[in-house]
Amino acid sequence: MKQSIHVVVWNEYRHERRSEEIAKIYPKGIHGAIADYLRTLPGMNVRTATLDEPEHGLTEEVLAETDVLIWWGHMAHGEVSDTVVDRVQASVLNGMGLIVLHSAHFSKIFKRLMGTTCNLKWREANERERLWVVDPSHPIAEGLGEYIEIPHAEMYGERFDIPQPDQLVFISWFQGGEVFRSGCCFYRGRGKIFYFRPGHETIPIYHQPDVLRVIGNAVRWAALPHGPTPTFGNVKPLEEF
Repeated sequence: MKQSIHVVVWNEYRHERRSEEIAKIYPKGIHGAIADYLRTLPGMNVRTATLDEPEHGLTEEVLAETDVLIWWGHMAHGEVSDTVVDRVQASVLNGMGLIVLHSAHFSKIFKRLMGTTCNLKWREANERERLWVVDPSHPIAEGLGEYIEIPHAEMYGERFDIPQPDQLVFISWFQGGEVFRSGCCFYRGRGKIFYFRPGHETIPIYHQPDVLRVIGNAVRWAALPHGPTPTFGNVKPLEEF
C-alpha cells in the first residue's frame, strides 16, 4: 500500500446550501464532515469535490491520483455528466476504490457498476435503526461491537435490487420491522466497492463515531493492493509448441 491513501469525498452539496436546517447540521457540507474525520486518521490525504465544480471536481488528473472515492448524492443524480461517470467507472475497473453512501444507491455510477435498478423501499419516520455486524472478521467491522445503534434514521427496506454482494458486512433492522443489507462489498475489475446505508441530510448520522469509523475502515479496505494488472487481447505463447 502507498505510504498515504489519497481520498476524494464527493458530494452534490445542494441540500446544505438550500436549507438552513441542514446547514446547521452540516455547516461544511456532508463532504466536509466526513473529510474532517478522515483527516484525523493517520495516513489519509483527503480532498473534497462537489457537483457544481468544473467536471464535478473529478477531472482525469484528480482521479489518476485517487485511491478511494467516497460518493454522496440525493437530489441531483441526473445532473452528473455521463462523461464523468464513464471516467469514474474506468478508474474503478483499474483499481480505484469506491464507497457509496446512503441515497447514492440511485447514483448513475452505482447503478452502472451494479447493472440493476438499485431500487428499494423507504420511509422517513425518524425511527431507530440497529445495524448488526454479520461478518465480524471483515476489516470494515474492525473496532466495532456487535451492532451500531442509530437513534433516528430514514428506513431503507428490502427488496434492495442489487446483485448478490460478494461480501455482506452489515444488516439493518428498523423499528418499523423492515431489514436491509446495509453494508455490501463488491469487486469490479481491479476495484473494490462498498455500499454503506446509514446517512440522511437532515439527521446528524455522519457525526456518529461508529458510523465514521466504518467509513474510515472502508477507505483502508478499498485502498488495499489489487494484485497484478491483467493482460487482455491476443498474446504470444509462453511455451513453444
